[in-house]
Amino acid sequence: MTLIKPARSAPRRALRRGLRAFALGALVGIPAGACLADDLKPFAFQPAERLPAATTPACAFPGGLKLPVDFAVFAAGAYSGRKLPYQIDQSGHEGTQIDVAVNSPGKPVALMLGAYEPTIWNIGWSKKTKIAAVFVSGYHRQAVAGLEKHVPLLNSSHDNNGPCGFFYLSSDYDKLANLNPMARRVFGQPVDMVFPAEKGRVVVGEPLRAETSMVTSAATPPESFYDRKAPLAGPAGLEDAVRKGLLRKATAEDRKNWVEAVFQNSSQRDVPPVAGGKAPRPSTPSDHNAYVVLKPFTYPAGLYGGNLANFFIPKGVPMPEGNPGHSRIYDFNTLTCRGSC
Repeated sequence: MTLIKPARSAPRRALRRGLRAFALGALVGIPAGACLADDLKPFAFQPAERLPAATTPACAFPGGLKLPVDFAVFAAGAYSGRKLPYQIDQSGHEGTQIDVAVNSPGKPVALMLGAYEPTIWNIGWSKKTKIAAVFVSGYHRQAVAGLEKHVPLLNSSHDNNGPCGFFYLSSDYDKLANLNPMARRVFGQPVDMVFPAEKGRVVVGEPLRAETSMVTSAATPPESFYDRKAPLAGPAGLEDAVRKGLLRKATAEDRKNWVEAVFQNSSQRDVPPVAGGKAPRPSTPSDHNAYVVLKPFTYPAGLYGGNLANFFIPKGVPMPEGNPGHSRIYDFNTLTCRGSC
């Protein structure tokens, strides 16, 4: 007698396929409920507006660059130039300036200028010098003054998200390692010579003779880059705030009042008194650049190092805005010292 197997029903076949798919997913780590590749198909959907494909800006001069057959690449710069009483960006750092005297009468020059701090590069050149192009870079904003408008200019810094990244010169010899790769990328050849700037000045090329006359363009003077809406920077900003009645110079009495207020509001340690001794008192604040804040006030940029200040905030006066740098802030409202205390 021949046995006839009953036909498998469609529901049972679907169940078996589902169990096999589940087992396969568990084996290869596919989450339960995820679609297998065979289940995918194109999704018919047209967005109202498509964004353009993302592109990486090219590290190149705007509009291209045509250089002479024979030219020199000179690099110059420093960590910063000489300090200005103005800001040139929103970094909260003082603006600086480096005057660049270019003297290369025998060969056209492509310049690479780099500084870390916000810097205005004020360029002049001898009458027989031809500047073929200028590539300026740094961490904070860099601006070029005195250059003729027809000279190609590439400005790529950290703060402007420049297409070439950024470089700058400093006393750190390792910083020079970035120069040749950058020069080859932009100018097609390495740097011929590096000229460090000192005290906001640098001569690029041959030494200047007494009879060498220099020229510059008046189209973009250094002053055109000053942010005159921002408070004056550094010591000049503090003096300006005194003139406007926002600050006054602190006196020995102000510093004594701070010590007394902190002492009276401090919990005394549980130690026995010493014959002839006195309870220790808080140290007296420094009188270096010491000011009392009288009205709402914004710290000027550049209060670092020797330019730091000591601010006393009386009761009822709001805490100043901005960046105090390395300064110390003695707040009578909370009897706490903030900053580099």
